[in-house]
Amino acid sequence: MAAAGLVVAAAAAAALGALLMAPGLTQPHGEGPPEGSGDGPRGGAPAAAVAAERRPPGRMDQALLLVRNELPAQGLRLAALSGSCHQCLYQFLAFVPPSNGSLRKPGVAAVTVDTQHPLTLLVNGSVGDPELCKIQYHFGEFGNYSLVVKTLSASTKTVSCDLVINEGPINSYLPIVFAFLVYMGILAILIVGRLFMKIDPVRNWVYKKLNPRGTDHLINSELGSPNTTDPVSSDPTLHLWSTASRQRLRSLDTFRGLSLVIMVFVNYGGGKYWFFKHESWNGLTVADLVFPWFVFIMGTSISLSLSSMLRRGSSKQKLLGKILWRSFLLILLGIIVVNPNYCLGPLSWDNLRIPGVLQRLGFTYLVVAALELLFTRAGAESRTLEMPCPALQDILPYWPQWIFILMLEVIWLCLTFLLPVPGCPRGYLGPGGIGDFGSYPNCTGGAAGYIDRLLLGEKHIYQHPSSSVIYQTTMPYDPEGILGTINTILMAFLGLQAGKIILFYKDQHKQIMSRFVIWSIVMGIISAILTKCSKEEGFIPINKNLWSISYVTTMSCFAFILLLLIYYLVDVKRLWSGAPFFYPGMNSILVYIGHEVFENYFPFKWKMQDSQSHAEHLTQNLTATTLWVIISYVLYRRRIFWKI
Repeated sequence: MAAAGLVVAAAAAAALGALLMAPGLTQPHGEGPPEGSGDGPRGGAPAAAVAAERRPPGRMDQALLLVRNELPAQGLRLAALSGSCHQCLYQFLAFVPPSNGSLRKPGVAAVTVDTQHPLTLLVNGSVGDPELCKIQYHFGEFGNYSLVVKTLSASTKTVSCDLVINEGPINSYLPIVFAFLVYMGILAILIVGRLFMKIDPVRNWVYKKLNPRGTDHLINSELGSPNTTDPVSSDPTLHLWSTASRQRLRSLDTFRGLSLVIMVFVNYGGGKYWFFKHESWNGLTVADLVFPWFVFIMGTSISLSLSSMLRRGSSKQKLLGKILWRSFLLILLGIIVVNPNYCLGPLSWDNLRIPGVLQRLGFTYLVVAALELLFTRAGAESRTLEMPCPALQDILPYWPQWIFILMLEVIWLCLTFLLPVPGCPRGYLGPGGIGDFGSYPNCTGGAAGYIDRLLLGEKHIYQHPSSSVIYQTTMPYDPEGILGTINTILMAFLGLQAGKIILFYKDQHKQIMSRFVIWSIVMGIISAILTKCSKEEGFIPINKNLWSISYVTTMSCFAFILLLLIYYLVDVKRLWSGAPFFYPGMNSILVYIGHEVFENYFPFKWKMQDSQSHAEHLTQNLTATTLWVIISYVLYRRRIFWKI
C-alpha cells in the first residue's frame, strides 16, 4: 500500500508543483486585473501569461544596468569580472558617452549583467585613463539598477560611483522552496499513511475496499486478518523471488538510484539554476557529485556480483566473456545515445562524438571487473588466509590490484604534469580562454585536452564544455575524455574496496561501518592535502572536467559516508525501505538511456509559456524526473529489469 501510495503521491507532487510554481507566484511586480476584466492585458488570459507580462523584460539570470555618466567632456568604459572566474581578464561591457553640460543631459548606456555570481564592475576613462572606480555587487535576477558616475567636488574632481536600485529583483529561489515543501508534504502523507496501515481495523477496511471478495475470505478463514503481504504471494515462485529480494543489499540499489535520480534531474536542466549545472572549471556543484557516486557504487556491485557468481561455480573464462560483452554493449549504447542526429545517416563519421558517460562506464567496468576477476584469491573473503597485519586484512590479499591501480595513477601524474603540450606550460590544469589573464587561451584542459584532440580529433569530442560560458573558451574539450578515465577507474576501485569490506565483514555491521568511516577520513585527508583546503590554490584542485585525483578522493570521501548512512538506515536498522530511489536503482541502465532518448518528447518536455522562468523549467524538470521514478516503480512491480 505504501508503494502504491508513492505512485499517486508522486503524480500529485508533479501536478501540485506545477500549480505552486507558476510564474505568477515568483514575480511580485504588481497586481493584475480580475479575470475577465477588459482593462488588463488580454482580459481572461491565463495567469501565467499575465504574470509573464508583469515581469520586467529580460532574460533569465540577468539584470538591467543603466549607466549614467554625469562627467563633462569625459566618456567612460565599463568592464566587468565574474566572481566565479579565477584570474580572468575584465570583459568590456559598454562605452558611456560624456554628459552634455549645456543641456544638463548625462550620457547613458544600458547593459545586461549576469546575476548568477557576484560581479566586479570597473569604470575607466575613455582613453587610457586610470581607474575611476570599482564596485563589487551581486545583482538580482530581473532587477533594474542604475550606476551614476559624477563629480563630487569641482575643485578636487573626486569621482563617485553610486549604485541605485530602480526596481527590486525577483526571488528566483522561491520555486525551489515551493518544490521542497510539496515533496516534504507528500513524504509526510506517506509516513502517516504507513502508520495508519499498521492499525488492524484500518488495514482491514482498506483491503476490503480494494479486494472485497478476497478480503472477506481471508477474514473468515483460519488465517485471520490480512497482513501487509500481498495475498498472491502464496505462489511459491513469487515467494522465492521476494526472498531473494530481501537478501539483496537494498542500500546499494538505493545509493545507485539516488545518484541516478539527481543525474536525470540535472541532465534535464535542473530548473536552469547554476548550482544544478556543472562547475565552469575548479570546484563543485550538485551536478558534479552524481557521476562519481554512480561509478563508486558500480565498483561495489562488481565485488559483490563476481563473488556471488564464483561461489556458485561459474568459471572465470565464462565470467570474463560476460564482462567483455557487457562492456562492449555499454560503449556501443553510449556512442548511439550521445549522437542522436540519425538523420545524417549511419556513416556520418565527421562529427561523431566518441567519448561519453556510458562509454566511460563501459571501459571502467571492463578494467575493474577484469582486475577483480583475474587477481581474486580464494579464501580471502572467508578469512581463511593468514594475514601479517590484521588491521589491513581486507586490503593485503588484494595487493596485486593495488599495485596495478597505483601504476595507473603514476601514468596519470606523468602525463598530466610532464607531457609537453604545444603552446602551453607543462602541468597546466587551467581552463584556458580568458583564465590566467588570457595567457593560454588555447590550452583548455592541458594534457587531457591535448591527448583527446590528438588521438580522437577535435570534431569527435564534446564541443561545448562548461568552461565556455564563464571562461569564454573556444577549444573543444571532453569531460569524459581519455586521460580522466584513469581516475574514473580509481573511483570504481575504491567502490570495489567498499564491496570487499561488506563481503569480508559479512553481517558485522559495526565493523563495516567503522571501516567506511576510516576510508572516508583517509580520503578526506588526502583531499585536504592536495587542495590545501581551497578551491583554486591547491596542488591539484578539485576538477570534474579533468577528473583530478583530488576530485576522486573528495567524491569517494562523500561516497563512503553516504553509503554508511544509507546502509545503516536501510539494511541495519531498516528504518527506511529505500523508496523511491530503490526502484530506479534496480533499473539504472534503462532509466539512464530512456531519459536521454526521450528527453525532448512529451510528457518529459513541453512548450513552455515563459522560457525565461526558473519556475517553469523547474516544474518541467521535476515532473520529468518524477515520471522516471514512477516508470521504474511500475517496472519493479512487474518484475521487469533490463540488465546488460
